[in-house]
Amino acid sequence: MKSAIENSFQRLKNYLEAPPLSERYIGYDPFDGLNSATFQNSFLNKSRFLKLVWLQLHKKSPVNFRRYFRVETGYNPQALGLFISSYYNLYKSVQNDHDLQIIRFLAEKLLSLTSKGWSGTCWGYNFDWQARAFFQPKYTPMIVPTSYAVNGLFDAYEILKDQRLFDAAVSSGNFIMKDLNRTYEDNLFALSYSPLDNTVVYNATLLGSQVLSRIYAYTKEDHFKHEAAKTVQFCLNHQNTDGSWPYGTKPYHQWTDNFHSGYILSCLSDYGKFTGDKSVHNAIQKGLDYYLNTFFEPSGRAKYYSNGIFPIDINNPAQLIITLSKLGVLKDKKPLADTVLNWTIAKMQDRKGYFYYQIYRFYKIKIPYIRWSQAWMFYALTTYLNILNEQ
Repeated sequence: MKSAIENSFQRLKNYLEAPPLSERYIGYDPFDGLNSATFQNSFLNKSRFLKLVWLQLHKKSPVNFRRYFRVETGYNPQALGLFISSYYNLYKSVQNDHDLQIIRFLAEKLLSLTSKGWSGTCWGYNFDWQARAFFQPKYTPMIVPTSYAVNGLFDAYEILKDQRLFDAAVSSGNFIMKDLNRTYEDNLFALSYSPLDNTVVYNATLLGSQVLSRIYAYTKEDHFKHEAAKTVQFCLNHQNTDGSWPYGTKPYHQWTDNFHSGYILSCLSDYGKFTGDKSVHNAIQKGLDYYLNTFFEPSGRAKYYSNGIFPIDINNPAQLIITLSKLGVLKDKKPLADTVLNWTIAKMQDRKGYFYYQIYRFYKIKIPYIRWSQAWMFYALTTYLNILNEQ
């Protein structure tokens, strides 16, 4: 008899695979409001403040107005990378042509979406993005989508042995080392989100570290390891005494949240695994203790902030599974993982199979976002089931 978690996975898989292959893995995103042709053709598009307001209206609305404002769906490179890694998990468990065909399709689609004109292979989001610190036009290369795309290509290469995938993934190291801006502290440095900003965000920097360390694991080229080590130490120096990290260095970045904490721990663990550097162990353990003790309630509800519950975000339970797996403790922490997943399935999975985005105190956002909700939960559930199958 299948467990509730196995049934949940199958429902999500059925939902994702219902359309023909050429129409799958495409959809809306919480941050794609600026893709609105209506907004772009109006005077509103001239104002940074109004861009922020417009984006937040779409992001926080329980009603999806995107069709009315001519926002088109699209492929998101980060989502494609996560889906590749998910099907990599499935293929490791049961090797079949079905999953192989999907991996090939996703990898080819990902290669077709690379941002051109940079020092190495890179990707950006498929929408304009206005943040408080900067504006990024559509497909401006950024470290976050690039890192997940690269890991997806490496995973695809492990199965397909297609040299193009390997070469594209390794090439991303040049983008990270040559095109991203650096903020130095002595000889240590943080990486910017993109070539267009100088923001210091710890999880973004460590996603770059993770990619460089994985490239080193394949190529054994020392400069990748050495550059990654400098960025890692920069971030370790900014860990709080309680084991936490703030989001970044700006005055308005001084919060600590759930899934970004999970990203940091996952990246540090991968860096240690790929380079053999054991100096990160104590920071990881201290950070893990803080993470588990702060963000997850006995009921299984995952808090968003260290000092606040709402919004309940689907990325938080998904990242818990990924983090526990990366740190090699998912089996040990299985009771917690089961409790969190079962709460999430009960409260945030639609009867059609997809997962909701967020729960606020008085309403839910049930829009089936492809990257933020479906890609993350699919990756989390395939990761969980892989560990289960090893028992």
